[in-house]
Amino acid sequence: MANERLRKLREQMETHGMDAYYVPSSDFHDSEDVEAYFKCREFLSGFTGSAGTMVVTKDFSRLWTDGRYFVQAAHQLEGQETELMKMGQEGVPTIEAYLAETLPENGILGFDGRVVNAETGLKLEALMKKKHVTLSTDSDLAGAVWESRPALSSPEVWVLSEQYAGKSAKEKLSDVRKAMEDCGADVHVLSSLDDIAWLLNIRKNPEDGNPLPAAHMILTGETAKLFMDQSRLSAEVKAYFEENGVELLPYEGIYGAAAGLRSQSVLLEPAKVNFALYRAIDGSCRLIEAMNPTSMMKAVKNRTEMENMRKAHIKDGVALTKFIFWLKKNAGKMRITETEAAEYLESLRKEQEGYLCPSFPTISAYGANAAMCHYHAAKGAESEIEARGLYLVDSGGQYYEGTTDVTRTIALGELTHEEKLHYTLVLMGMLRLSDAKFLYGCRGINLDYLARGPLWKLGLDFNHGTGHGVGFLSNVHERPNGFRWRIVPERQDSCILEEGMVTSNEPGLYIEGSHGIRTENLILCRKAEKNLYGQFMQFETLTFAPIDTEAIDISVMEPSDIHLLNEYHKQVYEKLSPYLDGEEKEWLREATKEIGGQA
Repeated sequence: MANERLRKLREQMETHGMDAYYVPSSDFHDSEDVEAYFKCREFLSGFTGSAGTMVVTKDFSRLWTDGRYFVQAAHQLEGQETELMKMGQEGVPTIEAYLAETLPENGILGFDGRVVNAETGLKLEALMKKKHVTLSTDSDLAGAVWESRPALSSPEVWVLSEQYAGKSAKEKLSDVRKAMEDCGADVHVLSSLDDIAWLLNIRKNPEDGNPLPAAHMILTGETAKLFMDQSRLSAEVKAYFEENGVELLPYEGIYGAAAGLRSQSVLLEPAKVNFALYRAIDGSCRLIEAMNPTSMMKAVKNRTEMENMRKAHIKDGVALTKFIFWLKKNAGKMRITETEAAEYLESLRKEQEGYLCPSFPTISAYGANAAMCHYHAAKGAESEIEARGLYLVDSGGQYYEGTTDVTRTIALGELTHEEKLHYTLVLMGMLRLSDAKFLYGCRGINLDYLARGPLWKLGLDFNHGTGHGVGFLSNVHERPNGFRWRIVPERQDSCILEEGMVTSNEPGLYIEGSHGIRTENLILCRKAEKNLYGQFMQFETLTFAPIDTEAIDISVMEPSDIHLLNEYHKQVYEKLSPYLDGEEKEWLREATKEIGGQA
């Protein structure tokens, strides 16, 4: 089927005179989590991962993706024309290098300029000039061959109360205008959905699992123009915008409004506005290209947000604990598939007050499936969970009180020595990073070794970042904070760690064809003591759910690791047990009891 779709795409390419067509995974806002309308790359290739870029020429089709998806992509592309290109691997060219080598002199490279960010578009433009290649950026050829393409959604927007947000939209707008003034900007063009939602304290009903409404903004010192589909906006929401000095305009009007700017200093972030919008701005304007001021502002949670996130994680921990109890009790005694397990976990989250939707599609992976670190089970093509081996569940929720993201790997029966060793090494790394104490000024790159050290000592590693920033009722992947051992510029996740930043801590290990292990908590950066050496920082753990001690090889652990686990489990029981009773409460008592013979 994918090969037939490529044939139709090539017919469109020939009609438009294109030598190659570039298909990313994004939407008009460079979002990571996109609605069905934008899944053109998935439609053309059959690869369902969230990250990947496809290049189709007259004779070849290739797809680039990162290490999180190597196993999954290889499986899903099997038997298809499209060839997998493993990003960062020896001998694999970058997309840019491939295009430079493949495209003929005076050729034409096509893409939809609305779904390619300006930073990428400008790089391609500069690269193609060397070969006199023309860019054709106003044709959505994938859409032209997608006959049953889903419609764009129409958001039902609501206002996030200050009891959750902790700061009013007026205050936030004032802060952004001050940042504009500081960098000499008359105008700020803003397109990233998480930035706009945070700035205006708005969200939408998460019918597609995403609480961020589609919108663009143009902000000046006196005005705020919001470009949004208004078909489902209530009178109350319209009044809210008016009270905050926000003018509502049609969603598609952003391009004309940008084209109308003249001789002004315009602040924008090329990686976060699309190429078509960037090119719409008149040449008389001076562009100030910098990270959106809102990116750092929203990453640093205020006191209200911090307290709310603590509450959200207690609710989430109760749901996950009930799930683990249920799974351990019933695995092997009743038929449970990977999707059925995920659905049951979702039903438990729905019981929690203030729960809205999953923060991302649940990864429910049994046995060897967990070696694909972003595996997604599909009904009819999944595994049944048995009473042996390991099961991995990576899931999260969106609550009024914030966003959660947690992974647990669960022993469902007898494990091999290797499985226990690997589980323990991953756990040790997670515990050690959580316990870090460091001077202010450190970045995630300075601390990443704490998580990887136990694995590296045995010549083992995992092919993804150790952690990512997490938003507040927003993107589960948020810049600019994160943990990784080397800087990856396009990830923009290597900033100095500030008090109030929430970051995931999720080392793992993936053995293809055998098993996959990941243990993940969210941690909140906090100030520790300040003395003559400077300001020290530390982490507060937000996530509370039992870690499976049945999978641990205690002989591998240092006494300090055992102490950290026991202290963590003590908190898990104290925080969650008041919300459990009967068998579940007794099970949690056993699951969190001390190991290692400590008194």
